[in-house]
Amino acid sequence: MIAADLIVTDLAEVATLEVGPVPRVGPAMSELGLVRSAALAVDRGRVVWVGPERRLRGAVRPRPGARRLAGEGGVVVPGFVDPHTHALFAGDRAREVPLRAAGASYLEIARAGGGLRSTVRATRAASDARLLAESAARLDRMAGAGTTALEVKSGYALSVAGELRLLRLLPRLAARTGLPIVPTFLGAHAVPAEYAGRADAYTDLIVRRMLPRVAAERLARFCDVFCEPGFFTVAQSARILRAALRLGLGAKVHADEFVLSGGAALAARLGARSAEHLLATGGRDRARLARAGVTAVLLPSTALTAARDGRSPGREMVDAGVPVAIGTDLSPNSWIEAMPVVLGLAVHAGRLTPAEALTAATVNAAHAVGLADRGTLAAGRSADFSLFDLPTVEQLGYRFDVFPTRVFRQGKPISPARLRQYI
Repeated sequence: MIAADLIVTDLAEVATLEVGPVPRVGPAMSELGLVRSAALAVDRGRVVWVGPERRLRGAVRPRPGARRLAGEGGVVVPGFVDPHTHALFAGDRAREVPLRAAGASYLEIARAGGGLRSTVRATRAASDARLLAESAARLDRMAGAGTTALEVKSGYALSVAGELRLLRLLPRLAARTGLPIVPTFLGAHAVPAEYAGRADAYTDLIVRRMLPRVAAERLARFCDVFCEPGFFTVAQSARILRAALRLGLGAKVHADEFVLSGGAALAARLGARSAEHLLATGGRDRARLARAGVTAVLLPSTALTAARDGRSPGREMVDAGVPVAIGTDLSPNSWIEAMPVVLGLAVHAGRLTPAEALTAATVNAAHAVGLADRGTLAAGRSADFSLFDLPTVEQLGYRFDVFPTRVFRQGKPISPARLRQYI
């Protein structure tokens, strides 16, 4: 029999997400591997058994002192993996909301010294202690909403010393919060003020000085580039990403957020792990992403601030055969921490089905950031999961106002103090 130190019973459904290859594509995004009238067993931080509760007694032996939890007819889903955040920053941009309401664009606000550059100024000025404290509070709230792993990008320092500082803070942030963090180097987030009009020179700095240091110290798993007019051209982006690939980093691209920038096509050409945003990506480039197997990381909340029609192209991407993941894009420009709300936006504004949205927030999101043992509840995988007081899994995405009653990471409960911020 299988030994377990945590047993969860009385579950209406468990979405295991264990069926099929990774990442899920097309109709496979709707296959949740549902087990009904279910129980779940965990041992030493790993899932060891999931199945109908009627088979539990014959399959699982509780260890002495094993914990038991009654699900009270709720549902369990894998912990959410947030594949796109800018969670390490200082300050906010609340003053820009009226400007946007009056019709100012992201680029216009940035050119006037606001936007990303204002966050760069605030982050550069903040102490390590402040950055860690404020960012840890954000991550604690994310965990309370069911996020059990996430990516965090640098990109709010835009100098050699500053970008290295941010990346070096990420392991400390992970240790403080207990959340696994996938670090992504985004020195090419924007051209800093001191390099205004000299984007090629700043690209040289990234390639010749930043990237070699990042790689030598193993500070990041991926390199990202903001490929957009007014930020980095396709040629500049390609130069940075090719240098990163040569140094052993994976490639990601902020692509086509405002216009058809060529970023998605570049991601396909380089075989990037992901292309992100994609609000303006057309049918030809969706086909390129599908052929190259590049995951589209969509940010439904950001579409509300960046897209004219307020929606991300979830349905179009799935129908084109592109693997789709969804994330918060947590940043001062798109301040959202709760993945259940993002699922709702992906369904109601991106036209994904609830099943597709859950797949995009778990197994496909884990693939987008290289976390192979997250995003599913299969035997041997990390026991990261959330319990929701819902009758069916399909209520996630259908409803905006649902938050987990319990969250577990590696079989251990997330602090109730985190959960009280939402329930």
